[in-house]
Amino acid sequence: MVPKFGEKEAGKPYRARYGAYVVIPEKDRQTIVLVQAPNGAYFLPGGEIEAGENHRQAIEREMLEEVGFVVVLGTYFGEAVEYFYSRHRDTYFEHPGYFYEVTSYEKVAEPTETTNTIEWHTPQKALQLLKRGSHRWAVEQWLKQQSAK
Repeated sequence: MVPKFGEKEAGKPYRARYGAYVVIPEKDRQTIVLVQAPNGAYFLPGGEIEAGENHRQAIEREMLEEVGFVVVLGTYFGEAVEYFYSRHRDTYFEHPGYFYEVTSYEKVAEPTETTNTIEWHTPQKALQLLKRGSHRWAVEQWLKQQSAK
């Protein structure tokens, strides 16, 4: 069963917006990367899957844009759906997200998106900061995987 977050309001026109996101742990696995948007909201690195992209291609592009990393993907945690209203876009979104673990990364450039802030936080702090329930769910999946190792 696909986890669902947010409330889908009856009678509102929802637009599908597919995204791919990752949990990137620091090498010591004590902290993970969060991206803080200009409005102060925190998200996992990743974003919208553009036309013609698969999950991996979207992640490759988003990692260069947001954090300047080339990443190696590990575990696929699954899909989670988020319902939300974007005041910025004046649109209701049904947002299926596909979530992965990153097993290694290399910083190859400065991010091409310069409006975000990149921060490392403990997973526990990330669970407090992340705006979207689906992103918190992905961190919880990563934590479960770590405790099983």
